[in-house]
Amino acid sequence: MTNHIILGSGPAGVVAAETIRKLAPSDKITLIGDEPGPPYSRMAIPYLLIGNIDEKGTYLRGKSNHFQDLNITLRLGRAGAVDAAAKKLVLEGGEKLDFDTLLIATGSRPIHPNIPGIDSPGVYNCWTLEDARAIAKLAKPGARVLQLGAGFIGCIIMEALAAKGVQLRVVERRERMVSRMMGPSASAMIQAWCESKGVTVHTGITVEAIEPGQPMTVRLGDGRAVPADLVISAAGVRPAVGFLYDSGIQCAFGVLTDERLQTNVPGIFAAGDCAETFDPFSQKAVVSAIQPNAVDQARLAAANMVAFSRGAKLTASLKVVTQINVLDTMGLVSSSVGEWEGRPGGQSSELTDKQAGKHLSLQFSDDVMVGCNSVGWTEHVGVMRGLVEGRVRLGKWKDELMRDPTRLMEAYLASAVGLSDWTGAQDELRR
Repeated sequence: MTNHIILGSGPAGVVAAETIRKLAPSDKITLIGDEPGPPYSRMAIPYLLIGNIDEKGTYLRGKSNHFQDLNITLRLGRAGAVDAAAKKLVLEGGEKLDFDTLLIATGSRPIHPNIPGIDSPGVYNCWTLEDARAIAKLAKPGARVLQLGAGFIGCIIMEALAAKGVQLRVVERRERMVSRMMGPSASAMIQAWCESKGVTVHTGITVEAIEPGQPMTVRLGDGRAVPADLVISAAGVRPAVGFLYDSGIQCAFGVLTDERLQTNVPGIFAAGDCAETFDPFSQKAVVSAIQPNAVDQARLAAANMVAFSRGAKLTASLKVVTQINVLDTMGLVSSSVGEWEGRPGGQSSELTDKQAGKHLSLQFSDDVMVGCNSVGWTEHVGVMRGLVEGRVRLGKWKDELMRDPTRLMEAYLASAVGLSDWTGAQDELRR
């Protein structure tokens, strides 16, 4: 019997296991997670903290016997090593598991900053359900909370903390918030918005030390000493691939794969946040840690795992690695799509309306839009993605967007759909 092992029980692992079962009803499937309890979505943790859902609401599948019904073995374990030549997965503790195909879907791990006192009681990552339980006990109304980091994950956590009525202070060592997603103008608008909501934001400042106590004392790089009842470390994440470095499986930032999600070792695949996947659009390897990518990659990897086990040609391949982030920061929605920083030799168009709380930045290579940033523009996110990922040649509409970037919908309808008249297009859409 063919034996498939899936390492990681997040969205990628779960979807891969289910897909293999559909394609191979009799194959053996083992899904290994490193946390007790049912597989769950980390992206649901902020909603758990706010109180919109309970812990069951974070679960990826509602039925308690879901995996048992599919004859998928769900077990607890953490990878220690992979012997690629012998096709063995070694778990921490020394247990060895044989496999015919292996999917590495271990996701990301929080970065552990080299800060004295970072492991003190009262410091948490907000990454696991266990973290969430501890944070919920400490994040009472009026509690003094210091958050280390104002990237994408930090901004999501920020909303949950603010909703609980804490006194929130955010410290970001980079010069601006969400710097890996937003340009200077957009970042400044997000920071101003957070400050208008009562959040104290420090950028370009480091945390030098955390002194234990009740409260803790957090020493900042500018000399200030700040009391805190709770510290959230949201300094970023990186792919969880440390166990692979002596395996022969090639890794750069993440696990390197081709467009079929296969690594350099035949029969071993990777998907999700740990995968650095070849993107046919940008012609480079990309880690794009968003759930839609994880799910798409998992389905393709699973199909190729089944094909490999049967000696068939691997035919399922990625057309594009989706690079889109949509962020809701305390009610202000922002987005980045594709190569939002632009390409060498490209052109850009930017519009900022601070009073209205709106910003739009478009990046072009020839007459193709390759990326964009937006703040406060929620109605055109799908159009932005369609133009970027569709590699739509805009023709004369590129010049129109250079003059007025707000005409995205008209450009999309004319260039991608073939409706050149905006009024007529509205009539057509109403039908």
